[in-house]
Amino acid sequence: MAHTFSNLLYHAIFGVKHRQAILARVVRDQLFPYLAGIVQNHDGHHIEINGVEDHAHLFFSLGTKHAVADVMRDLKASSSKWLNEQRLCQGRFHWQTGYAIFSVSQSLRGNVAAYVRNQETHHAKKSFEQEYLEFLVKHGITYDPRFVFDTEFTA
Repeated sequence: MAHTFSNLLYHAIFGVKHRQAILARVVRDQLFPYLAGIVQNHDGHHIEINGVEDHAHLFFSLGTKHAVADVMRDLKASSSKWLNEQRLCQGRFHWQTGYAIFSVSQSLRGNVAAYVRNQETHHAKKSFEQEYLEFLVKHGITYDPRFVFDTEFTA
């Protein structure tokens, strides 16, 4: 639509089902560009995509044509399917149910980009579970701890 302007920035976090540490560096090196392509296919732009063996962070912008829930559903579903088709992980790959996503102000763009870029260093000190819960608290999100993470583990 003419005369419509937006700057919608999002920071999304989602983990591997049961927080299994199966996203080796070689897998992430292929997965993250694939995720960037999905964002681009939704008329968005990836700013930073990174993660460690058990989860991913995406910092991206979206226009106004696509609902963020639809983009997130496509990111997770398409990348799971792609990872399984490429046989990049041993066994069937699945992301955890759900995700966390936060809006980001332009004034914090550089801070969030640096945070996502430095995941390996950050997670030398803090687990995914600690980080995820801290983000929920920081953003004022009420949650029931029983339903934050997938709890059943099957090998």
